[in-house]
Parts: sequence; structure tokens; C-alpha cells
Amino acid sequence: MSGSALPTTAVEITAAVKAGDVTAVETAEAALAAIEAGDGDVAAFVHVDRDAVLGHATRVDAKRAAGERLGPLAGVPVAIKDLICEEGQPCTCSSKMLADFRPPYSAHVSDLLLAADAVPTGRANMDEFAMGSSTENSAVKTTKNPWDLERAPGGSSGGSAAAVAAGFTPLAVGTDTGGSIRQPAAFCGITGLKPTYGRVSRYGLVAFASSLDQIGPMATTVADAALMLQAIAGHDARDATCLDEPVPDYLASLDEPLTGLRVGVCREHFVEGLDAEVSKAVLEAVEVYKSLGAEVVDVDLPHSKYSVATYYIIAPSEASSNLARYDGVHYGHRSEKFDPQNEDLVTFYERNRGEGFGDEVKRRILLGTFTLSAGYSDQYYNQSLKVRRLIKRDFVAAFEKCDVIASPATPTAAFKIGELVDDPLAMYLNDMYTIAANMAGIPALSLPCGFTAGGLPIGLQLSAGLLAEEKLLRAARMYEAATDWHTRRPA
Repeated sequence: MSGSALPTTAVEITAAVKAGDVTAVETAEAALAAIEAGDGDVAAFVHVDRDAVLGHATRVDAKRAAGERLGPLAGVPVAIKDLICEEGQPCTCSSKMLADFRPPYSAHVSDLLLAADAVPTGRANMDEFAMGSSTENSAVKTTKNPWDLERAPGGSSGGSAAAVAAGFTPLAVGTDTGGSIRQPAAFCGITGLKPTYGRVSRYGLVAFASSLDQIGPMATTVADAALMLQAIAGHDARDATCLDEPVPDYLASLDEPLTGLRVGVCREHFVEGLDAEVSKAVLEAVEVYKSLGAEVVDVDLPHSKYSVATYYIIAPSEASSNLARYDGVHYGHRSEKFDPQNEDLVTFYERNRGEGFGDEVKRRILLGTFTLSAGYSDQYYNQSLKVRRLIKRDFVAAFEKCDVIASPATPTAAFKIGELVDDPLAMYLNDMYTIAANMAGIPALSLPCGFTAGGLPIGLQLSAGLLAEEKLLRAARMYEAATDWHTRRPA
């Protein structure tokens, strides 16, 4: 496509590829060139296989040349978070424990992306085993926020968010266990969607907390997020938790404003600990909805204040169980220091896990092991499951009064790299607005709603009832269409 710029959004790219205005190889080469030029500073990717990328793009162009029908993501470069398996590609979870792992199979989502004719473009950096809110816990590198290279991109899907914000790829796959799509999306000024639990198959996803993990899209626009969700949602029999429900055409009605929209606002979200600039931007976003004809209603989520404490019992408990398999025998790093002549099997496990896991992963395994231990599981884990049920009931009651709930996505804009690394509790509180949606299993997204005086993005979180992604996306598109925050890009 000589003489003119390549399209930049996923919707534009796939339309241009299908029309023959641009080839998939051209879009892939543009993405690779952008990564080569900028990722030395941003560090969004842990691995890029140029030959594989161009191979995927060539296959798409060959299908078009043969007159075959192209998929909904034809020619679109997509970054893949480094805990979602792609056959033959590294899948390290940004951990020393899996530094040499190349899966012999692909995740269901990876297969669907290829079936949709997307072009997987590289493995995105992340907090080790998805445990973190800044991508500083990666054992490989620290990703920078494209808006300010001294600041964190959020986490754990920080590499995915940074790749989209920096313009390396218009789409990325992220995962969200307690806000790991929405928090980095807010920090990086993009759209990130956590679907309903079970809406997207987790087969081939390296598990952190199995009852909370969910795969979702990270994108430049709401339409791009809808396009990707369309491609990856749906039933998969290999995941017992995947919902066997029809997938709506999310794009078909995206630009139809919701008539009679009721936007819920929970006053408990606007309390001490919320940055004044973030509060102002979110409340101004609510006023935009009012100007569009929406009714703003007060809702109560009385148990949401317990969500962080509840999460940090349930998630580490499940992590302790899931990560027990990494012992250096069946899976994972094996220590070279072990002396089989003089040391026993327990020492062997200790060396393997001590060397293979980073500090944050060890911290959460210890927390989870304690809360599941004999005499404590009833006090902690089982009690947390009861509170989780109350949190879910709060949302059910709230959505009887409103269609979506508007709140901050994060309590502050992006913090500086290293600022919270020695304060785990302060780091955990970055997810105070996002965790409840994972507890309830409901869909929620973050989209840009302003900037701080220092030029950092601010995210608006919208959440909706179970399987209400179509409504959620339409509500988000209403706001996006009335504002221009999503059009701004870092220098």
C-alpha cells in the first residue's frame, strides 16, 4: 500500500486486508518495524519470532489470493500474554521456573485467533505467573509505560497494555484475575475488557487462580475490543467452566446508543484513598452519560469493601494448589546445586522452587498454603467463599436498579517504577476497584476518560451483569463516541 499510511485500528486493518487495499504481510512488517524501533525503550515483549509472524501473515494473504473467505481478524497483529500457550513458542509466564518451556499444543484462544486469521506478533511481558500490578515482578525485564517511561504500565498484563498503547499492535490478549486487564488498560490509556467468567475458554492458559482467571481483549478502541471478543468467545468442551451460551454479534449493535440507559454510581467508590484527579475525571464521565440522556442512579455495594481482603485469601489459596506442580520433577526449573548423594527429596524441591520462583510468587504461595492448612481453612478460605457470595448478591441487587455501574478503574494514575515495590499492601490496593468483578464473575471494562495534569491516562470502569457484554460494550461506545480521550497517543 504505497503512498499512504497503513490503517491502525483492528477494524480498519481487517477491512483493508479483505478489500485488498493492504496485505497482511505489510501490516505484519509494520508491526515488526515498530517493535524494533520502540520496544528497546518500552520492553513490552519477551519474545518475537519474526519468521513465525511473517509466516502467519503470508498464510492470510494466500487465503485471500485463493478466494477463500477471511476471518474477522484478517491480518491484524495481536500480542499474546506470555502465559497463553502457542505451540512451539516460548511460554514462560515471565518466570525462571518456565524459562525453557515451549508447549506442545496451543490454547483454545490461540487456535481461535489463527482461525480468525489474526497474526500473533509476539509474547508480551507480564508479572510472574500473573501475580502483580506493575509488571515489575517479571523475571525477564521491567516493562515501561509508553506515556512516561519512568512509570509502570500496570499489571499483570503490563506488556500487553504497553504494546497496544505504544502502537506496536492494535490488539493484545490479556488475562484478568483481579484487575490484570483493566488496571494496565487504565494506566496505559487503552480499552481492556474482562468478560464474564466462562465466556472465554481457559484451556491452554497457565493457571493462577482457577475460579477467577479470565482471558480478554486489550485494544485501541471499544470496537476493536468487541471485534476480538467476537473471535475468542464461545464454548469449549475442554474447559469445564466454559459457558455453553450463544455468542452475540457484538459489533452489529455497537453504534446503537442504549435508550433508557441507567448508570449506577456507588458512593462507596469515592472515598479516602482515591486520587482527586481520578475522582474528578470519573465523575465528569458520569456527567457525559447524563448529557447523552442516561439516568444516573445510586447503588449500594456494601460488601465491596471486603473484596481486597477476600481476594487475597482465595487467589493465593488457589495459586498454592495450582503452582504445586512446579517441583522440578514433573514441571519447571531444576536446580544444578542439588547433591543427590547428601541431600534428600525435600531439599531438592526446596532448591528447585526457591530458585525458580520470584519473591511475590513465593509470598502468595505461602499465604495460600497457610490459609488452606488444617485448622485454618474454615477460618480463612471457607469464610472468604461466603463473603464472595455476598459480594455477588450485591451486584445482582444493584443491576436490578441499573444497566451498568460506573467507577474508577484505579485509585491513582500510573505510579513510578520502584515506588511501591517494597510495599506489597499498597501494591495490592491498586486493584481495589477491579477485584469485586472477578469475585462476582461479571464482565467489566476500562476505557480512557481523561488525563492528569502530568499527562497520565485515567480509566473509567464500567461493569454489567452476567453475560451482558453486548450492553457493556454499547454503553462504553456511547461514551467513547462523545469524547476524544481514546484518540490520544503517547509521543
